[in-house]
Amino acid sequence: MDKWDHRFMEMARLVSTWSSCYTANRAIGAVVVKDKRVMTTGYNGAPAGIRTCKDKAGCLRRERNIPSGTHAEICYAVHAEQNAVVQAAKLGISIDGATMYCTHQPCSVCAKIIINAGIRRIVYEQGYPDPFALDLFSEAGVTLEKYEVSAQ
Repeated sequence: MDKWDHRFMEMARLVSTWSSCYTANRAIGAVVVKDKRVMTTGYNGAPAGIRTCKDKAGCLRRERNIPSGTHAEICYAVHAEQNAVVQAAKLGISIDGATMYCTHQPCSVCAKIIINAGIRRIVYEQGYPDPFALDLFSEAGVTLEKYEVSAQ
């Protein structure tokens, strides 16, 4: 890890503070970088035009006791990684060959999207209980690196 990894991970942490999820431990941020330039960002939150969990004052997943790492489709939020890729598509920005910095390891649904978007490297800070995502990244040849805070 180098100083650029540190800078972009700091940005991912900042972007995570924009999350509209009801619970603080669900604040996730992602930054897509190519040639040391920020291409897009994403945080977890409700799709455009949908009231957020903060607006609804509750987390649907918590209300239904859905364990972390399961049934991602039962949630109002779009994942940070998905929002970063969608933003690139919406704005016509190529992220093929890019690096994605994430506050958390992407899930398997995000992994499939990341792979198809052509992102070649993922740097994440916190783990996530989805070993299938690791298998997908490995088979697709996407480099997955755990960011260590001491790597400044």
